[in-house]
Amino acid sequence: MKSVNTQAPGVESNATGAPVKLAAQVYSQLKAEMHDFSLVPGDRFSEAEIAARLGVSRTPVREALFKLRNEGLLDVESKSGWFVKPIDFDRLEQLYDLRVLLETACVARLCARAEANSELDELKAVWLVPVAERLGDGNKVGALDEQFHASLVRAAGNDEITRVHWDVTERIRIIRHLDFTRPDRIDATYQEHAKILRAVMQRKADQAQLLIKSHIEQSKSEVRRISLATLHEAKARGRR
Repeated sequence: MKSVNTQAPGVESNATGAPVKLAAQVYSQLKAEMHDFSLVPGDRFSEAEIAARLGVSRTPVREALFKLRNEGLLDVESKSGWFVKPIDFDRLEQLYDLRVLLETACVARLCARAEANSELDELKAVWLVPVAERLGDGNKVGALDEQFHASLVRAAGNDEITRVHWDVTERIRIIRHLDFTRPDRIDATYQEHAKILRAVMQRKADQAQLLIKSHIEQSKSEVRRISLATLHEAKARGRR
């Protein structure tokens, strides 16, 4: 694994002298490792171990670790150091349920509007395409999926709902990307997004709400199943 470059230009310091840019790089690296299950729930490590592995000082490591702790991904114990917290599926399912409430409310608002919306036109160019033009890269489709749902919420025109929805999005991102690791789930995403988008454009509020509710709940179910399977595989690799 490549070390984080401690000599990169443009590194700034905050009021305490901690290198802000370097801390952000360490944060991104560790979060990516949790996304990829290189770091799995239960893994333990010290600040010194992370600093040595990434080739940085302990100051940016400490800042990154506390940020991840604030997000509920890590915790620390006085005697045994830092560890990756177990995935709280109950909390994640509650966040998915909150998505249902927010997004069904937003598509209802969109369907009630008479005027055209430019954001919907942009979504059409991505999701209403021939099968041959669909993307197969899970990472790219995952990013576009996140953009699709955020755009629907933003287009409804309520800034506070948009803010809350984005907070939910960031909190489930740790496992949400797993929904795009299989070709069948990518195909399902294209099909379901297309149906939702057509229902919204045709101002069919009841149908749009039902479709988006089913879409999110199916994703919730698949993500939990894939997460458990991926965790099992990652732990088996670790034992080998």
